Amino acid sequence: MSDGSSRQRLAARVFLVLVLAMLAGCSTWFGPPPLTPAQDPDLNAMPLEQEALEPASEPQASAPAAASAPREAPERKRVAPRPVYHPPRRPQSAPPPPPAKPAAPPPLIATRALADGDTHGLLDARVQRPDGKVIGRAIDMLVDTAGKPREMLVRLAGFMGIGDRKMRFPWSDFRFDPKQRTVPITLSIGPNEAPAAASSKAKENGSGAGANDARLLGIIDATAERANGERVGRVVDVLLDSHGEPQAAVVDVGSLIHERRSIAADWSALRFVQKEDGLDLQTDLTDAQVNAAPPYTPNQPVRTVAPAAADTAASAGHPTK
Repeated sequence: MSDGSSRQRLAARVFLVLVLAMLAGCSTWFGPPPLTPAQDPDLNAMPLEQEALEPASEPQASAPAAASAPREAPERKRVAPRPVYHPPRRPQSAPPPPPAKPAAPPPLIATRALADGDTHGLLDARVQRPDGKVIGRAIDMLVDTAGKPREMLVRLAGFMGIGDRKMRFPWSDFRFDPKQRTVPITLSIGPNEAPAAASSKAKENGSGAGANDARLLGIIDATAERANGERVGRVVDVLLDSHGEPQAAVVDVGSLIHERRSIAADWSALRFVQKEDGLDLQTDLTDAQVNAAPPYTPNQPVRTVAPAAADTAASAGHPTK
């Protein structure tokens, strides 16, 4: 009996709790809805900070209120942009010109190449008759004050070296052919004519070329000097072209102190000055120009040397151009 009564009391209590819960739910569901900010002016006066601090007790009702009256964002003031300062541009100057290269020093000498097949030396060149018979060898050339060849001194051959003699012949009586290396000079005489008959002197000249003629100068062994009397060197040969025109004088410029050396002084660099006792051979080549001159080597390409144009004009007393 006791068990049945206890069960009835427990069921009555559960039923009572359920009834109370239903009554509480009805008061929430069927109560009046909460007022919106538009219906209650007191809600508008509430500061925003207070609204944020108050707990949202009814989220279901606040969502439609916020949707019904969206809050406008405060209008931002437009600030005028500050002007940007641009410094004035300086005019760009032209780049400085590159430094001028130092002027090249003026040339010290002037050189000229002689055609190898058109030039030959005079000294010891064989001289033949028109029929090809060799009659002697050239040993000197005599020139006038203008440097023009006038005569040639030839050593006529005797028998086995006996009876050799020196004779002078007019320059116009010779023909020159440098292509004939063995015998480049031909004396124009008749077939049976003796060479002595064509000589420019009726007697032999055994004392040297031009020794008794003050108007002519023998080139071979002549001393080349400067205008002040300084010695430059000794002429050891003359270079001729195919027409018999002298192109250069081979000058030995060596000394006892310096090594033996020869240069080809261009014929234009030589002067023939008349003196009381005859002609003097002079040149304007300085020591520096002589040292800068290319050496002369027999049977090799020849380059003649002369003072540069500026030096020549200055030495002559004329202004350079």
